[in-house]
Amino acid sequence: MTGRSRGEVEAEIKETLGLVPHFMAGIPDELLDAEWEIFKRLELGETLIPNKYKELIGIALHSETKCRYCTLFHTEAAKLFGATDEEIQEAVHYAKNSLGWSGYLNGMREDYDGFARELEQIKQYLSSKG
Repeated sequence: MTGRSRGEVEAEIKETLGLVPHFMAGIPDELLDAEWEIFKRLELGETLIPNKYKELIGIALHSETKCRYCTLFHTEAAKLFGATDEEIQEAVHYAKNSLGWSGYLNGMREDYDGFARELEQIKQYLSSKG
């Protein structure tokens, strides 16, 4: 740990979340402070990506990894940060669509360099239209 006892870290977790979640209670003493700091910064703190959008990304990601724990966590967190049911549905639909295209492009073994060239042309065309 970084100088704080397990009791100090757990007291901060409880003050922040209202309880020490069981999954955190099982983290070894020497890792708890570091894991809590990362969780607190990325999940609860303001970063370059606003919290609502981070949580929508989390929902989309874990709808595809099929992790029901993470999907539940990120759905509830997104709602706490102001996401609507419609935004949550759109995030999941976007993930489904993106994964579908990924499966198709990889399955068809699309030429990557040709894909990158065409994407650059599309980008230039759309930029020119302002």
